[in-house]
Amino acid sequence: MDADTSTEAAKTARRGRLWYADMSPNERRTFWACFGGWATDAFDVQMFSLVLTVLLSTGFLASNGEAGTIATITLVSSAFGGWVAGLLADRFGRITMLKVSVCWFAVFACACGFAQDDLQLGGLRALMGLGFGGEWAVGAVLMAETVRAGIRGRAVGGVQAAWSVGWGAAVVLYVVVSDGVSDDWLWRIMFWAGLLPALLVLYIRRHVEEPPLARRTAGPRPGLAGVLQIFHPEFLGRTVLCSLIAVGAQGGYYALTTWLPQFLEEERGLEVLALGGTLAVVIVGAFVGYLLGADLSDRLGRRWTLVVTSILALAISLVFTLLHPSTAVFTVLCFPLGMFSAAYFSSLGPLFSEQYPTRIRASGQGFCYNFGRGIGALFPSAIGFLSDRIEVGTAIAVFAGSAYALLAICALVVRERDDVDIDTVDEALA
Repeated sequence: MDADTSTEAAKTARRGRLWYADMSPNERRTFWACFGGWATDAFDVQMFSLVLTVLLSTGFLASNGEAGTIATITLVSSAFGGWVAGLLADRFGRITMLKVSVCWFAVFACACGFAQDDLQLGGLRALMGLGFGGEWAVGAVLMAETVRAGIRGRAVGGVQAAWSVGWGAAVVLYVVVSDGVSDDWLWRIMFWAGLLPALLVLYIRRHVEEPPLARRTAGPRPGLAGVLQIFHPEFLGRTVLCSLIAVGAQGGYYALTTWLPQFLEEERGLEVLALGGTLAVVIVGAFVGYLLGADLSDRLGRRWTLVVTSILALAISLVFTLLHPSTAVFTVLCFPLGMFSAAYFSSLGPLFSEQYPTRIRASGQGFCYNFGRGIGALFPSAIGFLSDRIEVGTAIAVFAGSAYALLAICALVVRERDDVDIDTVDEALA
């Protein structure tokens, strides 16, 4: 290797390590807009898991089965919302739909605090879910189309790390508010705080630009609509495979995290401060996991990152929920549980974005991710009804374990397309 080649290799390696520093101003602004959107998603969505015990103890919800059903309704509606938002983003632009999605879920998250019975709460959570699903579908595509191919995995995966930030903010708010108000007001105040994310729209309006490639392809197009094109024989195989990957990813995550606070309180006997501290360890682990998965996504490839992290998530979740480890071991396991149950998500956005050409990218990505969310949404409800008969931990293990196994198997089969420059070589994705 000559001196020039060595110098160029060193520069490339440095850019790989310092991918954020190497971003253009527009890439950074887009990164933080998408990061903020996903964090606020988590902030609003995780509210329900945190107040679940309060809703049950006050009698607002009658049973675990009813609570699980509301969680499932929220996720099913988010699957539909994500699919529709993807279709509209291909037609009217990424930025427009991102702003609409953020405002929508913030308003209806806040409205949940005014619910007077379980039916109203279920309906409002369903409406909130429409915007929640749309934000990821649009934000992930926006990020993928804005950054260069060489850092796409880390950039899109880095945005995914925002989920743990929003989740952590919700836990902090829960611990603070629960110390000063009654349970009857606690859950309402938590939901009312869900309006705050709407402020993100002001930043998006002023600082984020539509990707040039999306501007060129937006608007009415002849031929099949995007929703049908993703099922054309040319794309059907990748649509089915990516949808199954999303089922495994979403099903495992929701099976674990929706019922985690209830599991910690019911089977481990944790009260508010201990519960908050334990969740903090899981959340810090998740944050590290998102960043680890993002780095591995560019280094190992999307496929092998999914395989390795899902197998590790499977192993640790079974130990965590079934073996009843000592308090010391249990606490230590919280960190890798959070890390590996989150790491694989960092590969989903890049993987799905690279499967479709620009004209149907948001439609395809939105459908696959949210089909997985729709099927995975059944898991919290199933766990809720099953846990009325057996231990919550056992019910979690059954569904989370099955989901992680599906994810690992399907990831072994999916085709890797991480070398595609989606800005200039669109035809390579067809």
